[in-house]
Amino acid sequence: MEIMMTLEKAIKTALEYENKVCDTYVEFADKVTDPEGKRVFEVLGREEQEHIDYLESRLTEWQKSGHLSETRLDSVVPSKDTIAAGVEKLDRHMDKRDFGTERDMLRKALALEQETSKFYARMVDEMGEDGKLFARFLEIEEGHQVIVQAEIDYLEKNGYFFDFQEFTMEH
Repeated sequence: MEIMMTLEKAIKTALEYENKVCDTYVEFADKVTDPEGKRVFEVLGREEQEHIDYLESRLTEWQKSGHLSETRLDSVVPSKDTIAAGVEKLDRHMDKRDFGTERDMLRKALALEQETSKFYARMVDEMGEDGKLFARFLEIEEGHQVIVQAEIDYLEKNGYFFDFQEFTMEH
């Protein structure tokens, strides 16, 4: 039988996930050659750093007082319409280079975002009132997945955008 995670342990585990994702985005921003790809990784990396800072402040407050005050967690994740407009604009400026390395980075980023989201979903489900802390993180991480998947879909030109089929090769 699995023992339910304490809030302190959950925050510390969330910090491990956020640090892993943040480090990955920082590394990819340094490696990627495409300016738009670099910008995406930099923005997501900054947001993950904000998550780390937020979680560290929550952990400190919990350790000092045994309580958590209500504090808002903001996100730079734009709406799907904004992302779609950005990708459309990007499409007009892209050349025909090989984006294999960027695609590989995005796939790894997507896997990390999915793993992190699963953790947050589990915490929300299992921790009752204490799990509410992680609900906003789940929402934001799911938004990150949308952004990363949209970048992958764009680079692969696979006929999908935001999980919607744009075209098919079938008659």
